[in-house]
Amino acid sequence: MSAEEHPVEYLALEALEDEFEDVEVEILRKQHELTKNLYVKRQAVIDKIPGFWPLVIEQSPPEIDEYIQPTDAALFMTSLTNLHVERHEMPNGDPRSVRITFTFSENDHFENKTLTKEFNWRNAKDGSSGYVSVPVEIQWKEGKDLTNGMLDLVSKVYKEDAADSDNKKKLKELIEETGLDGLSFFSWFGYHGAKITDAEHQEATKKLEEVRALRKAGKAPEETDMDEDEDEDEDWEICPGADDVAVCIAEDLWPGAIKYFMNAQEGDSFSDMDFEDASDEEMEE
Repeated sequence: MSAEEHPVEYLALEALEDEFEDVEVEILRKQHELTKNLYVKRQAVIDKIPGFWPLVIEQSPPEIDEYIQPTDAALFMTSLTNLHVERHEMPNGDPRSVRITFTFSENDHFENKTLTKEFNWRNAKDGSSGYVSVPVEIQWKEGKDLTNGMLDLVSKVYKEDAADSDNKKKLKELIEETGLDGLSFFSWFGYHGAKITDAEHQEATKKLEEVRALRKAGKAPEETDMDEDEDEDEDWEICPGADDVAVCIAEDLWPGAIKYFMNAQEGDSFSDMDFEDASDEEMEE
C-alpha cells in the first residue's frame, strides 16, 4: 500500500497525526498551568535538603545517564546546587520550548555559577520542525575543559555564521578525532540545531497551518522543495542527541525529581543494610 495508490487514506492519516500533535501540545500547556505553583512549593522544600539535585542526577534515566561521564558525575555530585526548568514561551508561545538552568557552587572546572540552555521549538521553511538553540559559552579554568575545546569552537563557528571557516574545519577534525562516545555531558551546551530566524519561523508556521488545513479538507498540499543544504548544520553538531536529552530533562527528570531522590535514598538504605549484614557475618565467623 502506497500513498499514490491510496491518496485519500494517507491524507486522512496525516490529518489525524496533526490532531494528535495538537492534543500533545495542549496537554503540555494544561500541565504547565496545573503544576507551576506546585513546583514553587517543591523548590521551597528542596532548598532545605542539601545534595538533593546531585542525587537526582545520579538516578537519571538512561537517556540522560549515557551522556554523563565519571568526571561529569563527580562535578555534579560536589558542585550542583540547583536545577530549574521553565516553559519560557508560555503562556502565549509554544509550551514545547524550554529553558534549563543548572546552578553550581565553586568548582575546579569553570567560573560560571549558572549555565542556562534554551531549546526553542521552531518551524523551518522546508516544512520540518524541531529544536533550535544557541551554544552556551563556559568559562573554563585553565586545563579543565571537559569538552577538550569543542564547546569553545562551536560557539565561535555559530557566531561566524559562515559556510566554511578555519574554526569549522578545526571543529570537524576534532569531532572526527574524538568521536561521540565518551564525550562530556557539557558538550550538550553546544547544541545549536538549524538556524531559523523569528521571521522565518512565523512564515513557516503560517504555511504549515495552510498545509494542515488542506489535509483536514482532504486536499493534497503542494510538495515543498527541500533545501539542498538542509543537513549542513549537522556535521558540526558536537552533541546530536542534545534535543532528546533536553526533552527527557523537562518531561521526566524535572517533574519526577522527588521520585528519583527517593530512589537514591532507598538505594543508600539497601547499601547500608548489605554492609551491616556482611559485618554481622564476619563477626559470627
